[in-house]
Amino acid sequence: MTGFTDLGYARVDTDRESRQGLPEVVYGPGKRPEEITGIVTELLARGTGPVLVTRVDPEVAERVRVPGGDYDETARLLVWRPAADRGFRVCVATAGTSDWPVAAEAEAVASAIGLRTRVIRDVGVAGIHRLMAVREDLREADAVIVVAGMEGALASAVGGLVSCPVIAVPTSTGYGASLEGVTALLAMLTSCAAGLTVVNIDSGFSAAMAAHRLAAVARR
Repeated sequence: MTGFTDLGYARVDTDRESRQGLPEVVYGPGKRPEEITGIVTELLARGTGPVLVTRVDPEVAERVRVPGGDYDETARLLVWRPAADRGFRVCVATAGTSDWPVAAEAEAVASAIGLRTRVIRDVGVAGIHRLMAVREDLREADAVIVVAGMEGALASAVGGLVSCPVIAVPTSTGYGASLEGVTALLAMLTSCAAGLTVVNIDSGFSAAMAAHRLAAVARR
């Protein structure tokens, strides 16, 4: 048994669900609609789901010919067979409204894989009283995903308020010296709030996958 199916243009990892608890997630950019259709069809035939395709633009989503899927335009996410509620609570907190597209991806992916999500928007440190007003809501979560651009300070602030895992997502939101998210990334990596998990710039998907791994461990 090979554990994958060779479609010619892709080798679909049909064994990933047994190894990691989720089927292979398909990265949409660079793939033609008919290629996405073929990969998704194979994943649905071989596994239980959910099956996800990330970063899919609307015009591509319209041309993917697999019935039963749902499309979230803000998150740019296609989903088939969303998972049942796993009982693991994830709070997605954004520093500003401009960070929402990245946070939307994190929330949509987390929800599709069965995590119980709550969104708290626009609690950046420029008005830190907004953050303090929701600190009890943050403390109720099993994990917090913090999405922030500019100098990325929200991750440190939240990390100092909660004991649960904090997953920090730097965004490319910001002016010149923000360097398209590099400043926030470095600030999060050097946070004095010990133990933050930091994922790649603008990768709400990676944050949701980190929460998935935490949820899998919590169920053992």
